[in-house]
Amino acid sequence: MAHQLEQMAYVGQTPWHGLGNQLTPSQPIEVWAQQAGMDWQIESSDVSYMAQNPRGQSIIMPFEEQRVLYRSDTHAPLSVVSQRFQEVQPKQILEFYRDLTEQSGFELETAGVLKGGKKFWALARTGQSAALKGRDVSNGYILLATACDGTLATTAQFTSIRVVCNNTLAIALKGQQSNAGVVKVPHSTRFDAEKVKQQLEPYRVYRRLFYLS
Repeated sequence: MAHQLEQMAYVGQTPWHGLGNQLTPSQPIEVWAQQAGMDWQIESSDVSYMAQNPRGQSIIMPFEEQRVLYRSDTHAPLSVVSQRFQEVQPKQILEFYRDLTEQSGFELETAGVLKGGKKFWALARTGQSAALKGRDVSNGYILLATACDGTLATTAQFTSIRVVCNNTLAIALKGQQSNAGVVKVPHSTRFDAEKVKQQLEPYRVYRRLFYLS
């Protein structure tokens, strides 16, 4: 499946793949977490392996340099990472938008889980739009996405792409012509939502002026 979608929720237009749970506008974060399949946590366990002692008996040996990440709901493995890896939880992605939706006029539009939980995202409409040629309209969004398998740093950015699957996520992430309006937090660093918002704020003001011009 090209979309690699496990579960998602959305407001408005049905995604091209026809999947997901449609929500009415202004639903709380808790409803989004449940309907988007993001109401679980990433757990971890130290890596161990089985060997044999001189008597031929099986013994379990620890490998302390790495951990296995797995889902709290299904216990399905997600990846093997170093002890320094800082995972970001699915609910942290949604919580990023709580004050933006409750106080700043943003509205969550899509959120979901990809690749069995290895990657997940949320997308909110900023309220800004621009008229294109003909009757088309380009909406402004703020995207937050991450992965726990080392394939994607936790990335917050402005975009005009409505993310509904792995393909559209890839297009949005590659669509920025520069690093302007993009904040990437490597998994060697703890994700700080407020710091990320502060870094995005100057570009938010710029884009508001762009859409109004």
